[in-house]
Amino acid sequence: MPEISPDAHLPDPPQTLRQQALGVLCLTDARDKAKAARALFRDFAQADAARLGAEDHIAADAAQRIPGRPPRPELVPPQRVQRRRSLHTDDGRAAMIHALCHIEFNAINLALDAVWRFPCMPADYYRDWLRVADEEALHFTLLADHLGTLGFGYGDFPAHNSLWEMCDRTAGDVLARMALVPRTLEARGLDASPPVRAKLAGAGDHAAAAIIDIILRDEVGHVAIGNRWYRWLCEQRGLDPVSTYAALALQHRAPKLRGPFNLAARRAAGFDEDELAWLEASAG
Repeated sequence: MPEISPDAHLPDPPQTLRQQALGVLCLTDARDKAKAARALFRDFAQADAARLGAEDHIAADAAQRIPGRPPRPELVPPQRVQRRRSLHTDDGRAAMIHALCHIEFNAINLALDAVWRFPCMPADYYRDWLRVADEEALHFTLLADHLGTLGFGYGDFPAHNSLWEMCDRTAGDVLARMALVPRTLEARGLDASPPVRAKLAGAGDHAAAAIIDIILRDEVGHVAIGNRWYRWLCEQRGLDPVSTYAALALQHRAPKLRGPFNLAARRAAGFDEDELAWLEASAG
């Protein structure tokens, strides 16, 4: 066997899928990120355990900005986001569609972060969250394309950063992440989607209403994934899911949820009756 010179450059080992997820998370162009997230999910379907990198403790490079964002939209406090305008005008509907588009862009980031940040989870955990990233990328693309038909693009309206702020607060514990992002913030979309759809349809934007139908269908599955892994983690740690959720919500300053709740969608997403009873009793 020939000797290898100490000065020879050896090729870098191929990146695991979790490392690739971090790379996609750091992309700054929104449409490039959506395309890359979908491609990563397709790649995962053919991946073996070694390529997954489930046991790897990955550290982000100091130069990597997490998450990568385009220079626009301008991020402002929630109270500075413009109040909704009439949906019977193109710019009013565009403001609504832009807000939904921003939520879906953040949801891509949230799913990718759940993949790269937390090691030593079962392979199905990473499979689930890469599928979520793929579907959130589809939602973003559908909304961004529709926004274009109204003469606007993603970034044309200011937006807030509340979704990602909770992601930051729960970065140190996968249990808190599952409790407070998919089961809390994303589950709010189950409650909000039907009235938003009705308003868009009432304004004659049936194309947007059809996109909301797709989003609600998929979001039931995303919240179910959060429920699946939250309960799995509670079982692993010997914790009661209902009381643990209440403690985590207080510890991480989760927003107080307000009704009305889409109980049918929440049941379909795996919330049990004890959880729904607690939710309604504690709602403001």
